[in-house]
Amino acid sequence: MIEDNDHPHLRAPRRAMKLHFLRYFVVLAEELHFGRAANKLAITQPPLSSAIKALEDELEVQLLIRDSKHVELTQAGVAFLDEAQQILERVARASNIAKVVAKGMHGRLEIGVTGSLIYREVPTIVQKFSVEMPGVDVLLREMSSADQLNELLRGQIHAGFVNASSVPPQLACTPMREDEFVLCLPENHPKARGNKIDLKQLANERFVMFSRDVAPANHDNVIAIFSRAGIQPQTVHAARQWLTIVAMVANGLGVSLVPKSLTRSKVQGVKFMQISGERVLAPALLVWNPAYFLPNLGAFLECAKRVIEPSKR
Repeated sequence: MIEDNDHPHLRAPRRAMKLHFLRYFVVLAEELHFGRAANKLAITQPPLSSAIKALEDELEVQLLIRDSKHVELTQAGVAFLDEAQQILERVARASNIAKVVAKGMHGRLEIGVTGSLIYREVPTIVQKFSVEMPGVDVLLREMSSADQLNELLRGQIHAGFVNASSVPPQLACTPMREDEFVLCLPENHPKARGNKIDLKQLANERFVMFSRDVAPANHDNVIAIFSRAGIQPQTVHAARQWLTIVAMVANGLGVSLVPKSLTRSKVQGVKFMQISGERVLAPALLVWNPAYFLPNLGAFLECAKRVIEPSKR
């Protein structure tokens, strides 16, 4: 007679992995110290050690190398850590969604925004949404476009306003209203006369540029503008925010191309001039991750689209 445990097809299914084992492992992997991890988890060290051992037995792999003085992740542990973090984030997100649905439209949305987009329709969207949904708090977080896209992919913010014309395929987006690049130069600059300027007149100027590592799309877009004009700009400074660029120009450190919406910043000491010829657009998008969708976010996106659409016509 064949016992169930002797036949591979008749073995009892494994029990589901305990969620708190994942939490214990993530905290220990972050601290790399059993004492500190136990304190952070508000438990003693023996149950923490037992949980990690049980987790490794369940997975049939060693996640940590440890002795009395040393803890480090194995290669398997490094790979498992990323997955465990994502699982815990999804569980937390699911819990939040359940609470939001149960309570109605209440809660908080964390929305990323670049500094320059504050001078576009973002404040109008937030104010209108706050009137329509007073039970939902909107927290704006100033972040670079690259940081926003990374956090959106991990579900760490709910939506973002970015300076970009495209996003990773996992994300969804809607275009903001059109904006265009203009020349920003010190108000006492010899070329700061009139309202328009040909880019070819700037071939010998010193430029303040947007740092490429922060927003490659912004940097490459400006470089492409110069390339079409047959100019290779001489970059003397690189900044991480559009407003920093304007401030540098105001202090005589160079000239720059910036989105026209920054004329609303009212920075003293600069002049903005339209570029002759074709309009050169400065793209921007409202972006979100469909994998981390909340009812509150749907209401925010609908509100944003009502603000954006009329201004796009």
